[in-house]
Amino acid sequence: MTPLFFHRPTMKLRRPIVVKMYQEKITNFPLPMAKAQTALAPADQLWSTNRDQAVRLRMESSGPASETPITIHQLFMETVENYGDRPALVSKTEGQWVTLTWRQYYEQCRAAAKSFLKLGLQRYHGVGILGFNSAEWFISDVGCIFAGGLATGIYSTNSPEACQYVAESCEANILVVENQKQLEKILQVKDQLPHLKAIVQYKGELQQKAPFLYTWAEFMKQGEDVPDEQLDAVIDSLRANECCTLIFTSGTTGNPKGVMLSHDNLTWTVRTAASMAGLKYGEEVVVSYLPLSHVAAQLIDMWMCVCFAMTTYFADPDALKGSLVNTLKEARPTCFLGVPRVWEKMQEKMKAAGAKASPMRSAVAGWAKENQVPWGFMLANNLVFKKVREALGLDRCKLCFTGAAPVTKATLEYFMSLNMPLLELYGMSESSGPHTISSNSSYCIASCGKVMPGAKTKLENPDQDGSGEICFWGRHVFMGYLNMPDKTTEALDQDGWLHSGDLGRHDKNDFLFITGRIKELIITAGGENIPPVLIEDSVKSEVAIISNAMLIGDRLKFLSIMITLKVTRPPLLLRVTATE
Repeated sequence: MTPLFFHRPTMKLRRPIVVKMYQEKITNFPLPMAKAQTALAPADQLWSTNRDQAVRLRMESSGPASETPITIHQLFMETVENYGDRPALVSKTEGQWVTLTWRQYYEQCRAAAKSFLKLGLQRYHGVGILGFNSAEWFISDVGCIFAGGLATGIYSTNSPEACQYVAESCEANILVVENQKQLEKILQVKDQLPHLKAIVQYKGELQQKAPFLYTWAEFMKQGEDVPDEQLDAVIDSLRANECCTLIFTSGTTGNPKGVMLSHDNLTWTVRTAASMAGLKYGEEVVVSYLPLSHVAAQLIDMWMCVCFAMTTYFADPDALKGSLVNTLKEARPTCFLGVPRVWEKMQEKMKAAGAKASPMRSAVAGWAKENQVPWGFMLANNLVFKKVREALGLDRCKLCFTGAAPVTKATLEYFMSLNMPLLELYGMSESSGPHTISSNSSYCIASCGKVMPGAKTKLENPDQDGSGEICFWGRHVFMGYLNMPDKTTEALDQDGWLHSGDLGRHDKNDFLFITGRIKELIITAGGENIPPVLIEDSVKSEVAIISNAMLIGDRLKFLSIMITLKVTRPPLLLRVTATE
């Protein structure tokens, strides 16, 4: 989920270490020019559940929704042509940051695409990627799309059976895994995957040998004899209204659903969000640490970065166990996406550090938060708030996003008091990530922001307070669920509106507020409809020691609430001291 809205002064980037990754035989061929327009595949309906069937785009005659559709390759080429020598991907190897430029990144993606073709990747078949965020993850994803396949992220926490389900669903020809641990999962279910032709391990050496197993270096050499013309023919055949990526939902009430996203879903969404931004092309920095199998991380870390020629730093695999702050201090991102739990952990650590601060600093910070005097804020900002942001590695960060789950108002208010407004994003996998976006210039605390330009929101069956089911319309709305027509028609109505299942309302300024979930509504024995989220949030805000609350009482004469308490445990995310 993805908005970017800030103009900042040109910064001086540190000089990166630039290396070539397995490029011995990759020639510096002339880069093909991005075409101004791609022909669309014939299509007469807005949705499909078939991997090889195109859809009709929700285009308008004018405005943002009328923009010319482009493919992932065209979006990528625009950046390579204009920012080819700028840093794209930055990884730590043996304690040193190693950088790929945008031109090198593109060459690596072409090399991977050739290797996929050589290993037998068929059109509209999947390449499953199982592992933590890395340059190899990105290259596998983009290379798969260039080769005409369907890039499919698999959660690294999945069981062997869950991995099998995803691989079967996308008819994966090739699986790319991080290490021996992930490889073992696939080997347990390999015999149940009839379409699987090869497995690539991108970290470490293989502990066993087999004709279908490849290290990353071996894989990247497979396509050396595939002519450029063969790959270019595949790239030229790509159509913006065809599927290129599958995002599998968590499947909390059944098997995961494969959300089919087209080239246009991704490219239109990031370009539209870009139109609302004020970023400097080729100068922004992000840190990649959230699972790339989730649409939010993928849209910002991969596709927004392609659109803006941003630099992506990769965190260590144990980022959420304590090392994230170290990466943040080194990368000093200008844009950062955190799920609510990440922000809550930061809040807890900063409060603990603040309790150990000198009496003078504590007094200045408290006074500044309670008073609106501009010079008082400047004093506190220089003495306290700036130090806190530096300790977190967020001193350059102008865009702090939160999404993927509801965040409490207390957390929003806390970061606002530090001059770090958390910008809420709202959307879902089925909307290619964001539908509404908050920005520094258009902000209302506890709201989800305003709808993206070119998209529409409808509140269906509103009650007397104006709260109704939130429905989406726009070119970001997904193609359909892979091989699930019944589920697709449940999500998309006959007019093509996507039903979110969330309840919401608009204020007088068109900011969207989430009020609950349709399926979460409690209907008491007396017939009263009660949205539990508001009550649960109120209880948590009133009693600080409560960490989680769940309201129950469906079909009963009374309501009860189950709670869990906050407990002291070793720090999981950040180590911030009062002296930092």
